[in-house]
Amino acid sequence: MYHVYILRSTSHPDRIYIGFSSVEMAKRLERHKAGSTPATARYAPWRIAWHCTFSDKQKAMAFEAYLKSGSGRAFLHKRLIA
Repeated sequence: MYHVYILRSTSHPDRIYIGFSSVEMAKRLERHKAGSTPATARYAPWRIAWHCTFSDKQKAMAFEAYLKSGSGRAFLHKRLIA
């Protein structure tokens, strides 16, 4: 299974992180919380704001790329996280 997820920093609530992983979500979140991921270490700790599971790796990667695009960011702020 492949996961696309959005994290929100609990220390800086205006900060979000969009990620993709094949690792179980609980384990992946622990890595982000521990600061072992360079892209998220500065604003740790994190909580899951949204996630979705895909069976197809290419579809998951494409959806992550979309969420990171301009229109994808507008979509996620309007439909996925408030």
